Amino acid sequence: MATIKANTGRENVAMLGIGAYRPSRVVTNDEICQTLDSTDEWIYERTGIRSRRWISGDESARSMAVAAAERAISNSGVPREKIGAVLLSTLSWKTKIPHGAPQIAYDLGINGVAAVDLASGCSGFGYGLGVAADMVRSGSSEYVLLVCVETLSIVLDPTDRNTAFIFGDGAGAVIVGPSEENGISPTVWGSDGENAEAIGQSYDIIEYMDRAQEMQALDPTDAPLDRMVVTMQGPRVFRWAAIALPKALSTTLEESGITADDIDVFIPHQANARINELMKKNLGLRDDIPMANDIEQTGNTSAASIPLAMEEMLASGKAQGGQTALLLGFGSGLSYAGQVVTLPPAPKETSL
Repeated sequence: MATIKANTGRENVAMLGIGAYRPSRVVTNDEICQTLDSTDEWIYERTGIRSRRWISGDESARSMAVAAAERAISNSGVPREKIGAVLLSTLSWKTKIPHGAPQIAYDLGINGVAAVDLASGCSGFGYGLGVAADMVRSGSSEYVLLVCVETLSIVLDPTDRNTAFIFGDGAGAVIVGPSEENGISPTVWGSDGENAEAIGQSYDIIEYMDRAQEMQALDPTDAPLDRMVVTMQGPRVFRWAAIALPKALSTTLEESGITADDIDVFIPHQANARINELMKKNLGLRDDIPMANDIEQTGNTSAASIPLAMEEMLASGKAQGGQTALLLGFGSGLSYAGQVVTLPPAPKETSL
């Protein structure tokens, strides 16, 4: 029998650089409440959100993704020609065909590398980081660029009290590659398809097209249906999170081989400030441990949430490169993914 060659990689991997992009338009709660029947106080008390960023002008998912990636490459010091793969984690790219990663690679001047999209919602960074680390460990690529981007402002119903004030736009990216000491723990990830519909969209693609055709058959001048928008059953998601996330966090620590006392920084997905405070308390983390609170000014940016929050903490000095951080993303799917990581160096080129 012929012997098939296998890749050989590096056991130790880490995030070598981080980059981010935040849209220029700042949307306050007061502006949201010009359409939504709510108040700034109500939104802040329940979510911790004061404002969020939405794209405007020439900004798009593609332009933000490329800008964040350029900063990650620059901050890492890794020559772009050594990047062997681009992973794009997003749920709001405007097309399924073509997918976005090859376009980002082209824009970065590395056309031809492996390039693929991942769709795991708010746990997208954790899933992407797990895949990127395993690619380097296996020898599939020496360096991997992971880009997370969302333009959720374009899939929101401005009158929906469950979603209209929660989501924002932005992009974050990291370079993953070999390191002297391991800086990314085994990924703890999982899903619950039984509760998948707790976060969804108003139409599936087939239903949308069928109904649009019906409307145009009645009157060819009719416009297509209203655009598809994000839907969420808040109480159902909260109940799932209350059960799934404590176990996910404790298992992440166990798999990393360290304890809560070893954690320097806590960077959870920026879904709800109150939920994050509760997770920190229940996990037994020290009171003085810095915890990401990017949600206050950026909102929930789904897959981009954790890298944006990480970049903000490093750029502002709330966290330092080389510190040990606990990460956990969770959301649509329903799914979650967590790691313990060594933080990359503070960015020289920042989004702040």
